Order: sequence, then structure tokens, then C-alpha cells
Amino acid sequence: MSVYFSEEHDFFRKSFQDFLQKEVVPHIEKWEETGHIERFVWEKFGEMGYFGINYPEQYGGMDLDLFYTVIFLEELQKINSGGFAAAMWAHAYLAMTHLNKEGNHEQKEKYLAPSITGEKIGCLCITEPFGGSDVSGMRTTAVKEGDSYIINGSKTFITNGVYSDYLIVAAKTAPELGNKGISIFVIDRDAAGVSATKLDKLGWRASDTGEIAFDNVKIPAENLMGEENKGFPYIMQHFALERLIMGINSHARSEWALDYTIAYMKERTAFGKSISKFQALRHRVAQMASEIEVCKTFNYVTAQRLDRGEYVVKEATMSKLISTKVADEVAYDCLQMLGGYGYMEEYPLARNLRDSRLGPIGGGTSEILREIIAKMVMDGKNYKPAT
Repeated sequence: MSVYFSEEHDFFRKSFQDFLQKEVVPHIEKWEETGHIERFVWEKFGEMGYFGINYPEQYGGMDLDLFYTVIFLEELQKINSGGFAAAMWAHAYLAMTHLNKEGNHEQKEKYLAPSITGEKIGCLCITEPFGGSDVSGMRTTAVKEGDSYIINGSKTFITNGVYSDYLIVAAKTAPELGNKGISIFVIDRDAAGVSATKLDKLGWRASDTGEIAFDNVKIPAENLMGEENKGFPYIMQHFALERLIMGINSHARSEWALDYTIAYMKERTAFGKSISKFQALRHRVAQMASEIEVCKTFNYVTAQRLDRGEYVVKEATMSKLISTKVADEVAYDCLQMLGGYGYMEEYPLARNLRDSRLGPIGGGTSEILREIIAKMVMDGKNYKPAT
């Protein structure tokens, strides 16, 4: 019995593994090629309750502890499609987290409940073409006109940005106030003036990453989520979860890649013996296994603290910084262990290398993360939760 996982957790893991093998794995190659995850699978996730594990029962969720989410994330990584995994967790933990935390009852009824059933897909729109990791520098505006807001601007690198049904959008309601003038809105995909372009990416190919334009998009004032001008602290508050998610994804992906590589090494022979017997290779595997285990243990401790309601912005930032770096190194070195076969797309480590590379970029680049950590450990800065 693990410190973090009960028998119920283990049962959930096994049933989710079986579900993925039956309902998802047979379609992965097609979705990697088309960049379009078909609707039926979203609805199947919804039917099984997988989108609701972290959400209130009132809206159809299960309100389970965070280690069910850890299992959900880990197992999604182990089917070797970073794009499919990203589409699922960007819906369930980026878009839906804002709905759950900032949305009012009407907004939750309209968007959160059908998101849990898989009938509606969401995306979170923060990053902009000119902004990148500089959230406070966003240019998208929301101007109040009577009982409406008029949205103008653009967002980019948005997971589920093309095929989602609704968008959670950050925009400036008081541009003169800088990051103290940002608000969060929910916008329907079919609102007049919303358009999206699909982006062509190095990895995460199964997911639809979009650039989105808002051209005089008129939305009802009741689509404002939470308080006006409180958007920046809301975004910062949820970054802790997003960063921990990316840390967990990284240790799970690394563990999967290393397991695959060890099995390959045991089968592969050179100079009359298994390559798993060469000391130089064995020691590199030992190093990778150690680094992965350290990341995993730290990520579990941080998840436990977050689940208890502690504000773990520093630890979650460290989790993403270190775990994504380790995952990139593991992806690189595991591919090397396969020699020429590692470079072939018919072997899984080529895709793993491409998918892994987004880790140190998305959800705050490693450079930004180091600056956040430096502010906390060197300048004594303390980031307080918004709600």
C-alpha cells in the first residue's frame, strides 16, 4: 500500500488503463495524423465520469481527492500521445478550473455541467501573439457598452482552440491599470466575430492548437466570470495547478519511456551480449531512474499539500521547472539507447521526444519560472491566493 494511493485509487487506475486501451489507443494514430480528436471519445470520457473527478457533485462531478487526478494524468501520458493527453487535461483542468472557481451558479449550469458530461469542450485563452509568458502585457480588450462587453484582440497557442464549444478568455477591462485591469469571460464559440486558425506543431499533433481572433465580439455582461479586474490574481492562482500538472505529466512520460527503453535493451544484442549489460549504458539508466523517482516523489508531496488546501506556488513552479527538464533529457537519452530505431517514427520514442519538448515552454517557460522562484527565495516575495 502506497502512502498516497489507497485500494480505491488502484482500482481506479486499473479501470482507467483498461478504458484507454479499449476506447482511445485504437484511434491514436489517426488522431495524430488528422489533429482532430473525434467527439465520441469526449462523450465516453464524460459517461465514465473522468472529467468530473475533481468537481462538485452538484454539477455531476465526483468531488474526489487530487490523487485521482494524478492517476488520470499519469495514465494519459502512458499511451504516448502528448497531444491527446493535453486536449483532455486542458479541458478538464484549465477551462473547467476557472468555471468551477470563478463561475456563478448559472455559468456552472450552462458550461461546467455539460463539460463534465463531455457534451461541451472548453479551452483557456490567455497567451497572445505578442505576449507569450508576459500575461500582464496582454492587448485583448473588453469594453463595457450598456449590458454588454465588446471583445477585440487575439490569442495563440490555445489547446482545444479550434474544436472547443466555449472559450475562457482573459481580456483587459481597464488597460490603464496594467495587470490590475484584467478580467475573465466565458464566450461561446459561435459568437459572431470569433475565428480560429489551426497551428502546425512539432509535437502534440493529436491536439488542435489554435490562434484565435476576436473581432468586435459582443457578449452579454453576465458572461463576466468573478469580479471585474480580478482576472490576473485568478490566473496566477490556477497556474500552481497547471504547473504541477505539467510536472506530473513529465515524470509519468519519463517513467513510461524508460520502462520501454529497458525492455528494448534487454532484447537487443551487440558484440554477443544484451546491451543492458554494458556498464556505460546501465549507469545512464540508473541516473535516469534516480532523477525520475526524485521528481515523482516531490510531485506527490506537492500534490498532497495542494489537496490539503495549501498554496504551493513555489513548489509547483519548481515541479514544472525540474520535471520537464528531466523529461527532455530522458526522452533524448532513451531515444539514443535505441540507436537508429529511435529515430524512426514507427518506434514510439520519436513522438515522445517531440511531445516532451513543449514541457519547458508551455504554461510558463523555464526562464519565467526561474524568475518567479528567484523572487520568492531571494526577494522574499509572497504570492497570495486570490480567493
